[in-house]
Amino acid sequence: IILQTCTLESAIIKTKLTVKEEKALQRTYISIDLKSFYASVECLHNPEIRNKPVAVGGSPETRHGIILTKNEIASKYGITVGEPLWKAYQKCPDLIVVPPNFPLYVRFSNMARNIYKDYSDYIEPFGLDENWIDVTGDKRGGENIALEIKERVKAELGITVSIGVSFNKTFAKFGSDYKKPDAVTVITKENFKDIVWKCPCSDLLLVGPATTKKLGSYGIYTIGDLAQSDIGFIKSIFGKNGVVIHNFANGIDPSAVSHKDDERALKSIGNSTTPRDMVTDDDVKSVITVLGESVARRMREQGVRGKTVTITVRDKNLYHFTRQCKLRNSTDISIEIINAAMKIFRENYVWNNPIRSIGVAVSDFNVDEGVQYDLSGTVEKREKLERLEKAVDNIRQRFGNYAVQRASLLKDEKLSRFNPHDDHNIHPVGYFKNYKEAQK
Repeated sequence: IILQTCTLESAIIKTKLTVKEEKALQRTYISIDLKSFYASVECLHNPEIRNKPVAVGGSPETRHGIILTKNEIASKYGITVGEPLWKAYQKCPDLIVVPPNFPLYVRFSNMARNIYKDYSDYIEPFGLDENWIDVTGDKRGGENIALEIKERVKAELGITVSIGVSFNKTFAKFGSDYKKPDAVTVITKENFKDIVWKCPCSDLLLVGPATTKKLGSYGIYTIGDLAQSDIGFIKSIFGKNGVVIHNFANGIDPSAVSHKDDERALKSIGNSTTPRDMVTDDDVKSVITVLGESVARRMREQGVRGKTVTITVRDKNLYHFTRQCKLRNSTDISIEIINAAMKIFRENYVWNNPIRSIGVAVSDFNVDEGVQYDLSGTVEKREKLERLEKAVDNIRQRFGNYAVQRASLLKDEKLSRFNPHDDHNIHPVGYFKNYKEAQK
């Protein structure tokens, strides 16, 4: 009975996608990846380190740190993204580690996007260093456009790119990761089984280490293994996400590339950071305080209040989890967001390992929620806090982010001296949102 149910469900799912599959297969998408982006920009600005092993990461003088990215020379020593600096130094004692300079990376990312705009109005970021472009209908063809963009980025910005060209976003991104650096890979309906299916599941979009390990426990090691597995079986293991990755493995991805000026309905506002390893609740509170203030300030700028607070925690072994809670009232007050985030953290984390990074976000926005006054004066107190925070916003806007700070943040500036409001990364857009919209 179970097998029959899975088979029937599989048929239903594929039937629903058939028409959209055909529409998606007619598209021409390009995925552009600025290879070893942070390290490439640093080497460009510091010619003296250009021909040496270079990594961008934490400062060895102030923390153990992790590798955020590295250049090709450092890669030859086996250095990997996410590993501790001490371990990287064991592999390469001459490794040059540069602290991240996100404003510089944002500037280069914007310059690259200005090049892409010459080829399409449909450009969608997937982080600072990656973008999808829809060039459907362009008579020059996807491969020729990709080659031209590759040469322009190298000539105008001084950095190399890897580009994938395909009939959907998933395989275009796969192509941009397939050959590097300075390469163009074309994946078509005719050749994708020969190229994609022989690669490990971990090379597929949205398949992370935990999913890869679980697939391997069932004897599913390659993307081809995943593609040829029964979709009902995969769904029984991973739920709806299982259907998504099974479809991706088979070249089924109906999501479109967003317009460059597309202003989506705001769903959440958040920031995350990796200042240094955190080992106590006080360390975590310092970081969450800075993040909470940034999130609250950005919400006030957008004119929204939120009811759901979410935190994301990653420890030094890269184990991570996400938890959230719902507030009684919608808020844009930083102390309420900070207190909620700390409460979630204390209830969900046991100090087995140092914390490597933390993120705070607020969602479930309500612009016109009414206010219910009570006899305790709670609302009046909140209104005073709102006025106070708006005054602080004005001071920071005029005199800089550090013109006004909480006294508690002065205790350890290595944890609190960062500015997520101004320096926050361009985070990947809601990929699942695009995917679900395409299925409607």
